[in-house]
Amino acid sequence: MTHRVAPREETFPMAEPLRSQSPSSPQPSDEDASRTGREPENVRRGFLEHVRFSRGKNPETATAHDRFMALSLAVRDRLAHRWVKTARTYYEQDVKRAYYLSAEYLLGRALGNNLINTGMYEAAEQAMRDVGVDLTTLIEMEPDAGLGNGGLGRLAACFLDSLATLAYPGMGYGIRYEFGIFSQDFVAGHQVERADEWLKFGNPWEIVRPEKAVPVRFFGRVEHYRGPDGQPVARWVGGKTVIGVPFDTPIAGFGNNTVNTLRLWQARASEEFDLLLFNAGDYERSVVEKNDSEVISKVLYPNDAFQAGKELRLKQEYFFVACSIADIVRRYLKTHSDFRQFPAKAAIQLNDTHPAIAVAELMRVLVDDKRVSWDEAFHITQQTFGYTNHTLLAEAMEKWPVTLFERLLPRHLEIIYEINHRFLRQVQIRYPFDQERMQRMSLVEEGHEKMIRMAHLAVVGSHSVNGVAALHTDLLRRDVLTDFAGMYPERFNNKTNGVTPRRWLAWCNPRLSKLITSRIGHGWETDLDKLRKLEEHAKDAAFRKAFREVKQQNKHDLTRHVSELCKVDLNPEALFDVQIKRLHEYKRQLLNALHTVVLWMRARRDPSTIIHPRAFLFGAKAAPGYQSAKLIIRLINGIAEVVNSDAGTTGLQVLFLPNYRVSLAERIIPAADVSEQISTAGWEASGTGNMKLMLNGALTLGTLDGANVEIRDEVGDENFFLFGLTADEVIARKRAGYRPREVYQQNLELREAIDLISSGFFSPEDKNLFKPLVDSLLEEDRYLVLADFESYRLKQEEVARAYLDHDAWTHKCILNVARAGIFSSDRTIRQYAEEIWKVKQVPVEP
Repeated sequence: MTHRVAPREETFPMAEPLRSQSPSSPQPSDEDASRTGREPENVRRGFLEHVRFSRGKNPETATAHDRFMALSLAVRDRLAHRWVKTARTYYEQDVKRAYYLSAEYLLGRALGNNLINTGMYEAAEQAMRDVGVDLTTLIEMEPDAGLGNGGLGRLAACFLDSLATLAYPGMGYGIRYEFGIFSQDFVAGHQVERADEWLKFGNPWEIVRPEKAVPVRFFGRVEHYRGPDGQPVARWVGGKTVIGVPFDTPIAGFGNNTVNTLRLWQARASEEFDLLLFNAGDYERSVVEKNDSEVISKVLYPNDAFQAGKELRLKQEYFFVACSIADIVRRYLKTHSDFRQFPAKAAIQLNDTHPAIAVAELMRVLVDDKRVSWDEAFHITQQTFGYTNHTLLAEAMEKWPVTLFERLLPRHLEIIYEINHRFLRQVQIRYPFDQERMQRMSLVEEGHEKMIRMAHLAVVGSHSVNGVAALHTDLLRRDVLTDFAGMYPERFNNKTNGVTPRRWLAWCNPRLSKLITSRIGHGWETDLDKLRKLEEHAKDAAFRKAFREVKQQNKHDLTRHVSELCKVDLNPEALFDVQIKRLHEYKRQLLNALHTVVLWMRARRDPSTIIHPRAFLFGAKAAPGYQSAKLIIRLINGIAEVVNSDAGTTGLQVLFLPNYRVSLAERIIPAADVSEQISTAGWEASGTGNMKLMLNGALTLGTLDGANVEIRDEVGDENFFLFGLTADEVIARKRAGYRPREVYQQNLELREAIDLISSGFFSPEDKNLFKPLVDSLLEEDRYLVLADFESYRLKQEEVARAYLDHDAWTHKCILNVARAGIFSSDRTIRQYAEEIWKVKQVPVEP
């Protein structure tokens, strides 16, 4: 497999004339070859036809964007051929399907990934070469589909890839945000957010399905009456209706004929505008309904600091859930007349609490619309849903004010109250006279403001509750959801996250992929455990040399990109120390930053203290309303300005790469030497960046947190740089009365670094800029940055010394790659399918 040897920056030459087919070129053997054929000539003809018929251009006048769209559409043609067969196979065999409900999908770019999964990369490369077009340039044109904030959304994308690759009948549901996660710029070191207009020039992969649109109700009131059978009936009436229009994206499996579907819902007004108001000249009011409705799918997760933001976020969650449940029920009723078989044909997985309202929505559909009895409906609901918890942060466990629910979703509030009433009766019977337990477990939190606990709704309404790493699941059982785990121990299970090896090795690191295949052959792309065969090659000096050369070439690629992007010339011989992830205080980018200041101050006094040149690379976005996180970004950029000014003397460089996203991660990860996974133990649910970096031969510097625990178990302590307090030690340290200022007073180098930051040295325009960060560190230090600092500093010294022995370092790197098999998302999805969803593999015939 060869592709993308030297990625180019996202700038493109002026359009050049395409070379059309020459008279001597062979014609395709059948009339469909330009749509379905996979040979270079077929792809070339399909591409040229789309230039002419889809883009309306002559080959000579086509722009670079026309060429990207034409090739993407040619590839989509080949996917559509399999897509139709996949849908027909599922329907004819009446298979059980897994439905993945996620408010986020961090898909990245699709063209290159689709070419790899369909085995068409070389054909497309040749076809483009034949018409005078560079394939890499076209691939780099595609904007990232950034419909997520971080790991949760990227995990969902990896899961879709694995579902299709393993030939499981599966489908993703989410929101077609018009604007994804913001584009990030730095102005004077500060993060500045710009709208991410990923749909500005169209999306060649999706197909709109207006005939499958779904009406979604908000507000209104509930009417209660007796039906003809004398049973109570509730009817939700009035309010406002929004239309959910589905846009389908094909998800191709690797090396097979399966093409599953990601269905994203876009909100549209039930009425475009009020014609009477328009005719009367009131143009603004005539479209207000349209604007109010369509804002639901406008932007990924609004800032919910204000009431309007909270309402919009709940609207988003209910909107896509209501559309998805209606779609699942519609599909089921095509072949079934009642709901007795519903759990045998549909498994619905809730990706965190964002879609948890689905429990109440399915109950509403079954009880109100389909007249199923309450007890039967709740049994069906529980057997259908599984819930994945992704966080240990109390503030991230969604809660909604009862007053908001009462106004926005009045019927769902009634249903939640009824679920809660019946559930608390079970708790009361199980634990008599334990009023405090009932209060802790209630779906309704009593307090200054009554709140609906969405995590509790998800747990009570599901037959399976899983964490995403062994430690995370243990902490859920022990601390976060301990009462529920005590009552329903059989529901709780672990499904450690994984990453797709197609994108995160085969695609993003072609040199290493080629080297691996040269030694162990193909097959590892779909069975990552086969990488174990590399262990024997780790002893081979020639293989270690080749492995080092691959890493060095990848580092040179990254330095060229960084030079063009940031006008900074990184030293490719330096140790690349990488921390790329969402910016949150518990992930402790601040710990990394403090250490760089200490190193720099040492180097200024005595450059010989720097064991080896180091480049500290950061990539992260801070939520727009998260002021502390944004201050940390400003601090790191301030440190970078100072440290880089005398890099020639100290050998140290610091760089915060702007606009971190999937396509940028694909460049950084293959070049990384050290993977910083330094969250406070007990705070990170799992992490998947740690897995991607490990898979590409970076060594982990980390705490015993999230999936780090399992990574260390796999690679061995000698191939993992461990530091810091454990989760239990963190708790004990806080209970004992942690005083961060004492740590500050006792550690001279740490004190000097903090004082330098506090003095305004890194923010000359505002000497008090970082005062909130320093005050927080010294007075509270919630995430024990100072407590873990010395352990971290000492381990960083060990890292630097270890890197000096390049041969031994390379041996460790190869073992990390060889032992990464367990962290494939294929393994994760197989566990979900076999242990939770009970879905079977359904191969699609050619």
